[in-house]
Amino acid sequence: MSNLTISRRGIAMPESPIRKLVPYAEKAKARGTKVYHLNIGQPDIATPPSIMKAVADAHLRVLEYSHSAGNESYRRKLADYYKRVGIDVDYSDILITTGGSEAIIFGFMACFDAGDEVIIPEPFYANYNGFAVEAGVKVVPVPSAIETGFALPPVADFEKLITEKTKAIIICNPNNPTGYLYSREEMETLKEIVLKHNLYLFSDEAYREFCYEGEHFSAMQLQGAEENVVLMDTISKRYSACGARIGAFVTKNKILLQTVLKFAQARLSPPGLAQILGEAATDLPEDYFDETKAEYKKRRDVLVKRLNAMEGVFCPNPGGAFYAMAKLPVKSSEDFCQWLLEEFSYEGQTVMMAPAPGFYATKGLGNDEVRLAYVLNADDIEKAMDCLEVALKEYGKLNPKH
Repeated sequence: MSNLTISRRGIAMPESPIRKLVPYAEKAKARGTKVYHLNIGQPDIATPPSIMKAVADAHLRVLEYSHSAGNESYRRKLADYYKRVGIDVDYSDILITTGGSEAIIFGFMACFDAGDEVIIPEPFYANYNGFAVEAGVKVVPVPSAIETGFALPPVADFEKLITEKTKAIIICNPNNPTGYLYSREEMETLKEIVLKHNLYLFSDEAYREFCYEGEHFSAMQLQGAEENVVLMDTISKRYSACGARIGAFVTKNKILLQTVLKFAQARLSPPGLAQILGEAATDLPEDYFDETKAEYKKRRDVLVKRLNAMEGVFCPNPGGAFYAMAKLPVKSSEDFCQWLLEEFSYEGQTVMMAPAPGFYATKGLGNDEVRLAYVLNADDIEKAMDCLEVALKEYGKLNPKH
């Protein structure tokens, strides 16, 4: 038996609540059960053929390292894209990253010391927990409620959590996992808090193009907070290119950007072929998102209508992204989601969802909630909801106290 040990950081690193049920789904499929995957934000929309073609047509003799900040040609065209959506930045404000995840990790490593604290409205993107463990940072949750559709908590709720160790507030807009779209007024409220307490405002805007109720207002559009704001971005969901692993770290804070560049140099450079793909994406026509957004809105409307028609289920109407949170008549959504894959099937089918506790930092919250990603076509969502409706009735009979 080896005496080798695992680091405390490794032990503390959380499992993904989105992926940890995968073994049960694999066993269900091995039994011949069809599984409708509403557990993960993997779009089924085709990656634009033109951007795939740009990679195929590159004809590179040598796939070289790029600049550690990313290809200048891509950063210039990305700056043009941001200007088209109302965000005035220069290419020198942008650093290309290996996915949005690396942008967030770079921000954590450059802005925080071990033991520092970040405030995040919960529920929140589960991997923020993992990034915090990597950086030795403490996540301090400020709860939002499903009854309000997960609107921004009041200023007083933030201020009572701020200490000398607090260094930042993190938001995702539109939100993963809730789909909530923060209004301009809510963003202005956050600006007041970060300016008053000298904090960073990290804004994860992976789903900017997918807003159904109201317009997206970026943290980069907040006047007077330029030194405080950091935009984390990615092409993964925007262009249905999750596997490209290309993101961006954007800030007008030059000292911060120079610091992040040192971390970028340590990992050498972002993916070369994927930068070609990302650059080509900036040339897509301005109406490219119209059809995609309309399709997601149709799926959302089907999902939310079906959920709210089920006995004991409540699902607020999400304003953006492609996620919804639903409250179910179950005591443990983790047990229920596992049961769906281990023991349940309806007409040879079942549904996979993400249990909500993994999106909360406060113990005990989210036990009766799930996140659903409406990344399947409307017909499949209808079938998945048929499964869920039957499952809830059957589960209720098997577990009358649940």
